[in-house]
Amino acid sequence: MSKTSTADEQLDLRGTPCPLNFVRTKLKLDQMAAGALLEVWLDPGEPIEQVPDSLKMDGYSVEQIVPRGDYYAVRVRRPG
Repeated sequence: MSKTSTADEQLDLRGTPCPLNFVRTKLKLDQMAAGALLEVWLDPGEPIEQVPDSLKMDGYSVEQIVPRGDYYAVRVRRPG
């Protein structure tokens, strides 16, 4: 799949503090099929600085981080 493909699921975590946004992202990914793509919306600052790195350390593939005005859209794929 290309990085521009449509996400299978979307998770809006704007306003959710660290580390709760990381925990909710992992819980959502665990409910998804292997290889599925999740788009997570995160606030600037600590969330966008911490969550993608934490996901990578846990073995997830962060495919894209796109600034969208006052938040970021992070595309992460569950390992297959």
